[in-house]
Amino acid sequence: MKQLFIFLVMMLLWIPLNAQTVAETAKDEDLTTTLKTETDDFQDNSVEDLPWHNRKFKVSAGGFFPVNNTVVKVEGNNGNIGTEIDLENDLGFSKSTVSFLGTFDWRISKRSRLGFEYFVLDRTATKTLQRDINFGDHTYPLNGSVRGTFNVQIARIAYGYAILSKPKYQAGLLIGAHVLFADLGLKLNANTQSVEYHDTFDFTAPLPDVGIWGEFVLGKRWGLYANVNYLAVKIDETDGRIISYNLSVLYNVVDNFSLTAGYTGLNFRVDTVQERLNGFLKWGYNGPTITAVYTFGKHVKVTK
Repeated sequence: MKQLFIFLVMMLLWIPLNAQTVAETAKDEDLTTTLKTETDDFQDNSVEDLPWHNRKFKVSAGGFFPVNNTVVKVEGNNGNIGTEIDLENDLGFSKSTVSFLGTFDWRISKRSRLGFEYFVLDRTATKTLQRDINFGDHTYPLNGSVRGTFNVQIARIAYGYAILSKPKYQAGLLIGAHVLFADLGLKLNANTQSVEYHDTFDFTAPLPDVGIWGEFVLGKRWGLYANVNYLAVKIDETDGRIISYNLSVLYNVVDNFSLTAGYTGLNFRVDTVQERLNGFLKWGYNGPTITAVYTFGKHVKVTK
């Protein structure tokens, strides 16, 4: 993960610094007449001729296909020492999932932008335990049939400021926060024991982060967006560490409508103490995204 973080940082710094050089070199290349005409048209036209770029508002919605890696440990008030549980291996949760992802971006000015993001993932699994598990106030026994639930909603708000601001590329700093709403529970099925019991671990965790971002016009119909964010912070009884990233390529289908394909990830650990329970959750989800994008509003003017 550290290598991926370093790679994305270097990429975001390299692209804007070399964009002008690449554009000038492209003019001197011996291309076919068709390609040369298309390139000249792109260079001559203003970015205001690109309906998908630098619009005041952008809405996207689509699918996210993450691969999950989830570890949790929850202790109760009765002195029961929690067992570290791998949800995928110990409880039978599927590693590969499908979920919904939606975003809304507002270009406030030529250098400022505000972004909102929403992600939801509900997971359930039933498995016969291969070992005793202490979770909350109960011990779930070997060979017991257990039903697990892990429902998560993540809302994110982020403010971006462009340090480099040109008509066909921008790059700058991000500051924002992920807010995690988690509902984790275990239930021992009654057909296994004479008594049915269950425990739940619900919490809300704000996870601030800072990072860098970049947005680049690659052609009349092509664009690239990337960001990477990180922070470790303690707020009240919640201690969180987070790293997130996104890399996506946009293709303009027609007018204000585009499609994007990308790769997104969020990896974090949250230690929290609640009124009845305390524990930690370490979760990483990383995978491809496919979204539909609609841009509208006036073009935000950016000088050369």
